[in-house]
Amino acid sequence: MEYIDIKSISELLSFFHYEKPVHPLIAVVDLSKVDRSHRKEGVFYRLDLYSIACKKIEGSFKYGRTDYDFSEGSLMFTAPNQVLSPGLENKVQGWAIYIHPNFLYATEKGVKLTEYSFFGYDTHESLHISEAEKDILENCLANITREISINLDAHSQNLIVTNLDLLLSYCSRFYDRQFLSRAKASNDVVEAFDRILSEYFSKTNLIEVGLPTVKYFASQLNLSANYLTDLLTKYTGKSTNEHIHLKLIDKAKSLLWSTDRPISSIAYDLGFEHPSHFTKLFRNKTGYSPREFRQLN
Repeated sequence: MEYIDIKSISELLSFFHYEKPVHPLIAVVDLSKVDRSHRKEGVFYRLDLYSIACKKIEGSFKYGRTDYDFSEGSLMFTAPNQVLSPGLENKVQGWAIYIHPNFLYATEKGVKLTEYSFFGYDTHESLHISEAEKDILENCLANITREISINLDAHSQNLIVTNLDLLLSYCSRFYDRQFLSRAKASNDVVEAFDRILSEYFSKTNLIEVGLPTVKYFASQLNLSANYLTDLLTKYTGKSTNEHIHLKLIDKAKSLLWSTDRPISSIAYDLGFEHPSHFTKLFRNKTGYSPREFRQLN
């Protein structure tokens, strides 16, 4: 397996056989002008960059080792060190913004942009935008392109980051719309998650398998951890971790009230290596220690 690491904007544009960078840390690329003739199938690329790409593709795009169809046009986001293999792309239209982490890390406002959860979504969780939404995003893009193209001054960094923030804020709104427009599919995910969660806590060997993680449930549902949490928060008002903790506390309450077993034994059976961690979580969620709660009965 061959990997090619691309660590800078200049390396990326050189790899694309594109024009030289105007700004050393951020670039807006017309994807129809990227030269793809030299790419090899089976070669994986790791970009040390953030990217926002609006693509319409004839062919397919490989994220990791899975092919995805982007013929309808989609907006996708990647964070540094995600693995891409775009060797099967053909006749790509659209645009992309590539941002070196150092550009964002230079200001507090820039750092906050890296916290948008969709930078951790998988490609099949892309944002599908309407023509009206596309126009809104391209207005933001035009402002960013303009700021990159003119001579840099004391205001450039702030104005570029401000317009990036505006663009990503719209994307957040559009993702909310997409969650709502796919209500049936989203409800199916919520129901499947509830079932898997209940099945996990019905196990008798939690001390062996340990407490479940968000990543575990996401993998069971073929979703990224970020997407699952955002979907659950949108539809239930609670994150994945909150759901896990609520189920755990419910089981703990049942064991505390229905048995006389030591609290340390209950903690171990629930998957805690250290009973003190169980006591801390229980108090945080109920306002009582396990011992105090047991005495309420």
